[in-house]
Amino acid sequence: MEATRIIAVRHGETSWNADARIQGQTDIALNDTGRWQAVRVGRALAHEPISAVYSSDLERAHETARPIAEAAGIPVTPHEGLRERRFGMFEGKTFDEIHQAWPDHAQNWRKRIPEWAPPEGGESLLELRERVTKTLHDLASRHPGEQIVVVAHGGVLDALYRVATGQEVNSPRTWELPNGAINRLLWTPEGFTLVHWSDTQHLEDAPADETTA
Repeated sequence: MEATRIIAVRHGETSWNADARIQGQTDIALNDTGRWQAVRVGRALAHEPISAVYSSDLERAHETARPIAEAAGIPVTPHEGLRERRFGMFEGKTFDEIHQAWPDHAQNWRKRIPEWAPPEGGESLLELRERVTKTLHDLASRHPGEQIVVVAHGGVLDALYRVATGQEVNSPRTWELPNGAINRLLWTPEGFTLVHWSDTQHLEDAPADETTA
């Protein structure tokens, strides 16, 4: 089977990103910067051969995916399996607020304990990895020899990076996950291979420069 090329994009910035507030599966729209980032991603990928655009069904990801799909002349296909990690009662809180209210849980989160999940419906790192791996295998297997775009969230892309590089869920993160960055991987039935990570060249001009050009 031929490899599937995957372009994985983290959604654009939201007001909660700017405030360092945990979003999880709370449905937050892009802010002005995030919408600008989405347009720039769409332009950067406009001349790429793209067979499908898959997106988390949360608005911040779907809104980021639309300019990419429009340039390719195809629809955005939403998929719940691409949603951000569930953070339970942490959603809507900053880390400082979480640390003050639930210091033991905050320590478990900071230590990246694989089996631990945020209370009230949260998802463990092991559960997240299993979901992301299954979802990406399923989507990529539909497009052998083609290129697809997947627009998702920081936690999803972190899990995908770890799977592609053979790192455990509790290994310290040494890679970046910028909003609007373009990341490239290959998929075969044997697994994922990292090609290039965290390309932000298309975001080097500030949003204000775009409006005054």
